[in-house]
Amino acid sequence: MEIKKELNDGICTLKPFGRIDTLTSGELEKEVNACCSGCDKLILDMAEVDYVSSAGIRVIIQAHQTVGKDSFALKNVSRNVMQLLTMTGFDKVLNFE
Repeated sequence: MEIKKELNDGICTLKPFGRIDTLTSGELEKEVNACCSGCDKLILDMAEVDYVSSAGIRVIIQAHQTVGKDSFALKNVSRNVMQLLTMTGFDKVLNFE
């Protein structure tokens, strides 16, 4: 998995490409943890993510809990991923841009 990282004015944006599953979630988790200590807000730009497994959801929820609700957001979530977040009820918990 490729993950692009941008840091602008205390806002860290991570843009993963591909699937976030058991094989790739660890890589995303490392990047999220690295960003958490050095930014005021974390945004996951999901424009290039077409699939998220339960392992990926775990990383997203952990980021939300670590950074805090007002300092974490998902952006450009695909229809398939949004359906999964809606089915699990996380669409009501997470912030979206």
